[in-house]
Amino acid sequence: MEYRLLGRTGVQVSALCYGTMSFGGDADEATSAALYRCCRDAGINFFDCANVYGRGRAEEILGKLMAGHRRELVITSKVGFRMRDGVNGEGLNRRHIMREVEDSLRRLQTDWIDVYLVHRFDGTAPMEETLAALDTLVQQGKILYPAVSNWAAWQIATSLGICSRERWAPFACMQPMYNLTKRQAEVELLPLAQAAQMGVIPYSPLGGGLLTGKYRLQARPETGRLVENAMYNRRYGDAIHYEVAERFTQYAGSHGYHPATLAVAWVMSHPAVTAPIIGARNVEQLEASLAAADVKMTPEWRAEISALSVEPPVATDRSEEK
Repeated sequence: MEYRLLGRTGVQVSALCYGTMSFGGDADEATSAALYRCCRDAGINFFDCANVYGRGRAEEILGKLMAGHRRELVITSKVGFRMRDGVNGEGLNRRHIMREVEDSLRRLQTDWIDVYLVHRFDGTAPMEETLAALDTLVQQGKILYPAVSNWAAWQIATSLGICSRERWAPFACMQPMYNLTKRQAEVELLPLAQAAQMGVIPYSPLGGGLLTGKYRLQARPETGRLVENAMYNRRYGDAIHYEVAERFTQYAGSHGYHPATLAVAWVMSHPAVTAPIIGARNVEQLEASLAAADVKMTPEWRAEISALSVEPPVATDRSEEK
């Protein structure tokens, strides 16, 4: 397993991060333990979690599994989505953040969270309040590095300016969606990460399963996340996504690779990316993604695969002067 620096933190993390969203849901406790052992055997020291995964159940299972070797691991969790009923059951205000971090620490059975992400943008809470609350947690030693998921580049850039002005701990890492069919991150998020020396841990490198070879234009399974989950169906429902998946699956097969292996390796190969977040419902699924660690993708090979999908438009309309 290759290890990479997480942005400017000086912390070394495995080039693959395991996402625990399935823990306690698609993967019961025994299967979760098997997945965790498989990751550790492969050299993964980086595990991504969130309070909302299984309404805390994923954190509880991860906390049990890492007991006894917590210091060997880099752990993330997140805050922002709804965790309880009532008008104050979600958000990025100080009250909610301070309450949720305590619950996450308890469930994870740890004194600190290495990387603590705001899970989404909250337009009801002033950005300064969110950033000040995260800095307070850093000062208290409850989190080590604030981070961000699902914010636009302008929002992240604004936050970095505020933190520089106020001398608060800035976002050290971002977690965008990124895969061969969803390449919007290439336009502004990934360049921002490189300019600010932020770590990047993209989620959904397999496009919710779309890039695993199961989904074709004229042959789609009757079950699966893209079929059963309305959110994923909306995210990847357009025909263009299935056309890309079709071309990519054929390409992977002609080159002797499992589509999942090559899809993860393609995300890993972007120079801004620290570690893609992989996930699985069972060990068999996991093994295909883990194999990406052994794929050495050249820039030329990456460009060849990129040509199978639609390159997103540049950030400005003055592209004619390139």
